[in-house]
Amino acid sequence: MRRLISTGSPFEEKIGYSRAVVCDGWVFVAGTTGYDYSTMKMPADAAVQCANALSTIEGALKEAGAGLDDVVRVRFILPDRDDWPPCWPVVSRAFARARPASTMLVAALQEPEMKIEIEVTARLPGAA
Repeated sequence: MRRLISTGSPFEEKIGYSRAVVCDGWVFVAGTTGYDYSTMKMPADAAVQCANALSTIEGALKEAGAGLDDVVRVRFILPDRDDWPPCWPVVSRAFARARPASTMLVAALQEPEMKIEIEVTARLPGAA
């Protein structure tokens, strides 16, 4: 079984991807940036972008039947490593229970105002 989840982001249609794909008990959430999709504005602060990205991810996971506590793998991508420490408290709160395997990479992102992109993999509760 394969199910596609969309958050309605205009980038999903323009670029041709899904926010998340549910397949065989797994949830693969695409790299997610810190846009406030209600206003389509990108906050200037990296920690606020981090919180927005995690909120979008949490919504996709919920639609899939999972939550942040079901995340087993996370990748953080930041253009500026100095923006990473301010995100730690946000990340720590989000993953305090799951404590997923994680990696932080420094790389350019699609738009210059993007300060963080987060990608997660989760296991659906009760999946064999």
